[in-house]
Amino acid sequence: MKLSILVPAYNEDRTIAQLLAQLLALDIPTSQREIIVIDDGSRDATQEILTSFGGSITVMVHPHNRGKGAAVRSGIARATGEYIVVQDADLEYDPHDILRMLAVAERDQLRVLFGSRRLPLDGSGRRHGAWRYYLGGILVTWCTNLLHGTHLTDEPTCYKMVRRDLLNRIPLNAEGFEFCPELTAKIARLGEPIGEIPINYHPRTGAEGKKIRPRDGIIAVAVLLKYRFWRPERMPN
Repeated sequence: MKLSILVPAYNEDRTIAQLLAQLLALDIPTSQREIIVIDDGSRDATQEILTSFGGSITVMVHPHNRGKGAAVRSGIARATGEYIVVQDADLEYDPHDILRMLAVAERDQLRVLFGSRRLPLDGSGRRHGAWRYYLGGILVTWCTNLLHGTHLTDEPTCYKMVRRDLLNRIPLNAEGFEFCPELTAKIARLGEPIGEIPINYHPRTGAEGKKIRPRDGIIAVAVLLKYRFWRPERMPN
């Protein structure tokens, strides 16, 4: 099956070239994958770096910064793969885990698969970022499970692999980081099972460019509450 990898990027000139090189090196035939980078109004050298990759990637540009959710929604509208996954433009996530996720999703015929930073990975200890982010992630995950009847270990993970036919049935409205809880809540409200597998994680600090802030956790909980009462029957077929 063809895989669409969406890379929202905002002022990521320190890492975007290395990240794209890793994605292009994945053992996926060119005909079975596409990499769509959404430059969300970057003011650094991100766009110049993207141009250097030529036709090996698809580049979309937002003239002004709109937020991660808006960037991902633009990418979804352009994607042609059967599966879609979001890849942050930094180096916190290991693109090789995408291959494992795709293999598991296809093998188990899953329409939704999350990559968990908290499930045990090869018997080794897990790394996590600053305590405020780690505990915030646990809180958001707990609220998700309580409100939506899921059994997730890591709701705020970037790696959410979803079948495009399912995504096309879900109206998404998020502009910023609230994209993640909105998508999760609406998938759960559909009664769609969400699988999880462990993934690698290499957290970065605010000084290194991490953009999410503690207030985004509060927004995430508010979004989860809001869509607890979302009615899937209003969804377009």
